[in-house]
Amino acid sequence: MPLSGRYRAVVFDMDGLLLDTETLWHEAEVELFARHGDEFTWDDKLAVIGTNRAITARYFAKRLGGTPERGLALVDEMIELMHERVKRAVEARPGAVELIARLRELPGVGLGLASNSPRRLVDSALASARMSDAFDVIVTSDDVEHAKPDPDIYLLACERLGVAPSETLALEDSASGVAAAKAAGLVCIGVPQFAETDVSAADRVIGSLEELLLEA
Repeated sequence: MPLSGRYRAVVFDMDGLLLDTETLWHEAEVELFARHGDEFTWDDKLAVIGTNRAITARYFAKRLGGTPERGLALVDEMIELMHERVKRAVEARPGAVELIARLRELPGVGLGLASNSPRRLVDSALASARMSDAFDVIVTSDDVEHAKPDPDIYLLACERLGVAPSETLALEDSASGVAAAKAAGLVCIGVPQFAETDVSAADRVIGSLEELLLEA
């Protein structure tokens, strides 16, 4: 069914879905592990992609050693490394700019962004990609007590958009994001950037946002 005929809102994830920031995250993660005498592997990447601060902190503490508090400090250090990167340059994922422009033309369809990243990273990344004004509503991990995979971010996005979750489409690239969207009651399309990412719990899986341009 065409997007304009079914949904009152479309909510985008940011990292790896809207913007090509996962490559920058990987650079930051590699640098973080090197600083602390270890190597960040692809298995590490798949373990933390799309997860929230608490989950990532526990994983970092396990991999690099130390207390849960040290894990949180490692995440904060990584965010600083990432912030320096997103301020320089960020590119949109294939089809993202065109899809947003098409959706903007549809009457009665709101656009939201729901990201596990903190607000300052989201604001800097959108500014670098020249997409600061692309969305009606932006919800970040700073706005909720529990980030993805919990449903809070999507529930708040729908509340601020003034739409029911059942009338809203989520676009996600990670298992954590898909779980959050489905738990909130949204229909979810998985658009994985990496083939190894399991988004099979989504209602539908596609290879690129470009595929949705034919339906908008």
